[in-house]
Amino acid sequence: MNAPLRKSGVVLFVLFGMIFANLNWIQAYKADEYRTHKWNGRVIVAEYKRPRGVIEAGGTALAQNKATDDTLKYLRVYPKKDIYAPVLGYKPVNLGTVGIEESENDFLSGESDKLFADRISDMFTGEDTGGGNVVLSLNTKAQEVAWKQMTNNERGAKKGAAIALDPRTGAVQALVSMPSYNPNQLVTHDTQAAARAYRELNADKDNPMLNRALSQTLPPGSAFKVIVSAAALQSGYGVDTELPAGNVYREGGATVHNSEDEVCPAGDVTLKEALTESCNTGYAKLGVKLGADKVKATAKAFGFEGGELRVGDLESGDGLPVAASHTGDIANPDGSTDRAALAQSSIGQRDVRMTPLQGALIAATVANGGEQMQPYLVQQLLSPDRRTIYTASPKKLRTPIDGNVASQLKEMMISVVENGTGRKAQIDGYTVGGKTGTAQNAAGADPHGWFIGFAFNDKGEAVSAVCVVLENVSGGHASSEAARIAGLIMKAAAGRGGD
Repeated sequence: MNAPLRKSGVVLFVLFGMIFANLNWIQAYKADEYRTHKWNGRVIVAEYKRPRGVIEAGGTALAQNKATDDTLKYLRVYPKKDIYAPVLGYKPVNLGTVGIEESENDFLSGESDKLFADRISDMFTGEDTGGGNVVLSLNTKAQEVAWKQMTNNERGAKKGAAIALDPRTGAVQALVSMPSYNPNQLVTHDTQAAARAYRELNADKDNPMLNRALSQTLPPGSAFKVIVSAAALQSGYGVDTELPAGNVYREGGATVHNSEDEVCPAGDVTLKEALTESCNTGYAKLGVKLGADKVKATAKAFGFEGGELRVGDLESGDGLPVAASHTGDIANPDGSTDRAALAQSSIGQRDVRMTPLQGALIAATVANGGEQMQPYLVQQLLSPDRRTIYTASPKKLRTPIDGNVASQLKEMMISVVENGTGRKAQIDGYTVGGKTGTAQNAAGADPHGWFIGFAFNDKGEAVSAVCVVLENVSGGHASSEAARIAGLIMKAAAGRGGD
């Protein structure tokens, strides 16, 4: 063989080798990406041949399917529209999937290993069995009461969030984010209309697609005093320990006032009275005396500064992402404690930021004797023929305080509702405790109104823990309206109506 032919043979051999290697690389590493790519129309058509599983709560279908006559055999439908959108999310044709639709996508689509037997059965029957069904922990009455009261609140707030938990298990009973959106417009088979609706929602300055209950942090105001109270009780204080108070407290460059002149105007006030009346000066002085390390450590024990937490499926650990709550550094540039920042942080201001979920977890921890349960949304997974595949088994997340401290906090928070700023949260036949909060935020902006609390039935069982926040409410006393809404949500969660 002459040299030119030999060289050509070598080149061809190398080229064939490269082609062979590329094919193997595509099959081994890129096949799944290409198969599931949004531009692969055949995949979308195949996906819609099988009815997607139902998402339900309390026997009510919240996400289901409607048969169509077009190329895509089924249309995803959300009967309750914006009420459940922050939880459910949406499963569109040409956009990214979000919410429970995303975190439980494999099960809902029928691709999960949990449904392997069903897929094997389909091979023999030739049928396209539907995906699995997801049962949520939501109490539909509590959810719809929360939505109605939030969107028709008596203070005209347009933004806010409410979340309720079962303190004993961590099951999410209600989760509302206001404003919300109608997911039906995002799942239409008219992909251009869906994309246009998404752009409009994404451009909305009120950010209706933000899950405010989980993904937004705001200054909690006096609701944070429960954390400072816990720090004090763990340091040897009692509910009747007297604290120095007064009309005004100046520390460094900070000046702390009480909300009203008649609140702890002079002398000393007990720890219980300070929480009941929401005494800013007493708590600012208390926080400075305890020290930044103690305040921050107690907040961290309750979940502040936490790592990634998702609320959804306890088994897989997947679900809706949760933003971390923070206390801020409370430090000078040289690392020493910034006492002015500490005074302000001790009343939930300065750099303290909290999610509504964190607020509900604080209340739930107190109600559950000091144990904080991991919040979850997925109660059950059912096969297409409704066989039970999975049932949630509650998990303890952490133990921030012992039972004795929890008992004292419970007593103090009950006093807030029976004798102090949280009276609007009272429920006939239930023992309710809580803490209000009014939080200053951006300069010139109206304050946020908070309430965190819990309810016990006449058997002494903790039936609900809640956090409600109304954003930027003018005219004062927004926390009182938050307390009223919280009481109605807990009443509904306990099975006592709510309207």
